[in-house]
Amino acid sequence: MSRTSSNGVTSRRPRPMEPMGRARYIVMMGLVLIGLGLLAGRIVDLHVFERTFLKGQGDARTLRVDEIPAHRGMITDRHGSPLAISTPVVTLWANPQDVPEDGIQRLRLAQALGQDLDALNKRLARYSEREFMYLERRMTPGAAQKVLDLRVPGVHARKEYKRYYPAGEVAAQLIGVTNIDDKGQEGLELAYQPYLAGVPGKRRVLKDRRGRLVRDLEVLKEAEPGGDLTLSIDQSLQYMAYRELKAAVEKNDADGGTLVMLDADTGEVLAMANQPSYNPNNRASLDPAGLRNQAIVDTFEPGSVIKPLAMSALLETGKFPPDTVVDTSPGWMVIDGYTIRDVSNNGKLTLTGILRKSSNIGMSKLTLQLDKPVVPRRYRALGFGSAPGTGFPGEATGSVPSPRVWSSSQWAALSYGYGLSVSALQLASAYTAIANHGKRLPPSLLRLDQAPQGKPVIEPAIADKVLGMMDEVVAPGTGARRGMVPGYRVAGKTGTVRKVGSDGYQQSTYRALFVGIAPVSDPRIITVVMIDHPRGDEYYGGAIAAPVFSRVAGSALRMLDVPPDRSSQDDDDE
Repeated sequence: MSRTSSNGVTSRRPRPMEPMGRARYIVMMGLVLIGLGLLAGRIVDLHVFERTFLKGQGDARTLRVDEIPAHRGMITDRHGSPLAISTPVVTLWANPQDVPEDGIQRLRLAQALGQDLDALNKRLARYSEREFMYLERRMTPGAAQKVLDLRVPGVHARKEYKRYYPAGEVAAQLIGVTNIDDKGQEGLELAYQPYLAGVPGKRRVLKDRRGRLVRDLEVLKEAEPGGDLTLSIDQSLQYMAYRELKAAVEKNDADGGTLVMLDADTGEVLAMANQPSYNPNNRASLDPAGLRNQAIVDTFEPGSVIKPLAMSALLETGKFPPDTVVDTSPGWMVIDGYTIRDVSNNGKLTLTGILRKSSNIGMSKLTLQLDKPVVPRRYRALGFGSAPGTGFPGEATGSVPSPRVWSSSQWAALSYGYGLSVSALQLASAYTAIANHGKRLPPSLLRLDQAPQGKPVIEPAIADKVLGMMDEVVAPGTGARRGMVPGYRVAGKTGTVRKVGSDGYQQSTYRALFVGIAPVSDPRIITVVMIDHPRGDEYYGGAIAAPVFSRVAGSALRMLDVPPDRSSQDDDDE
């Protein structure tokens, strides 16, 4: 309905809202109010009732617990000279999702890392769905800082430690190595891993959503540094022994060799060298053969160097007086179908003569007069067939046979060093009984505060008797004469052993050995030298291993300030 005003303008009167429209309006306004009410209720719920939960969720995305690396303990020689130390390094890592795709930035990053740009791009693409990847492990702090100075987004640093070995290849197999995570993998690094590693600490830090450190908040647990390990070896003696062994292996074109020097008073290992070796500071061209500590983990038939130990068992039976003479003619004999030979026909020999001439016939004839296996029993008492107990990973036990019924050939073979296996360390340890009036000392790779008591295994008078016999073995005109040391009396024994191949004993492959104790008047060192497969006209222990002993023992005795027990006049006369 409309009407006309006095000025002629027509106006319309508003229509009243229809019932349907009013209902729709009320419903819409009600829904809006309900929604607002629910929203307000949720806000109150979040800020009042679920505040603790939300705070925890927020902290979980910003607060982190990081590990504080523990400083690995140092390994030193007996005088404190470092053999293994940990130096601080920096590891660079990246969040691939944050590294920009800008070609210039990536090129600069690759150049600073010393990496190929294409290779870096491929790695970033491969880890694109992850938030972590290593860019470069264990960089020097200076080199890492040059990369960080580029300020490339997504690139971060982490402090770590890297193991360094000042002695290099000289003591590599004994000390061992750690892996890229600074965990022991070989040698004493592996054997004492828990002790050396220490216990990492923990700290709470604040990080942004991209994992970048914002602030250190608190230290939850301090890192406990690893303990220091003091070895028994003398670094000066180790260098000297390694140098002489390496020279002998190269001179004789040998496959390798090993040398062990023990302190005769304590059983401590003063030097332990092996060939081949490797540089633990640069393992790019590592020869796996150089990883083995042959002196402890490898075994071999000892041959004639075992004869003085067998002789001690024979003398202790009381069946062989000092004036016993054995006829070794014609230089060979057959036992159980096996032919045993000497190098030559030595005729009649005294007990000392049997050792001087290294007569297999003489040892066999003496042994076969007994009705008990006294020789293998003596070997076991001296530690053969049992682990030395040094704790070194993979230390060999060797073997001494114990058949129910002994054949004559087995008894005989054991008396001249065949049919059993020993390690160089076991052999050196066994001879501590000869040097210490019958008491065997357990070998130790760690420095000892005091000498061990030792285990009596040989009657004192018999041990002293054998030591005197070995003194006469190393003399002018004998096969062991090259083991003599100017100014000092030496008790020693040579050995030359056929190596065993897939078809049995090989005809032209040998090990040359020498065992020596010096000085005889008051034994200070015991040294075992083994040269594996020397090539050339001479391959006997007296020609190959004895000269190495002479040079090493002579230098060691002077370095240890051991007074001479032999006059220079005696040396001149000889």
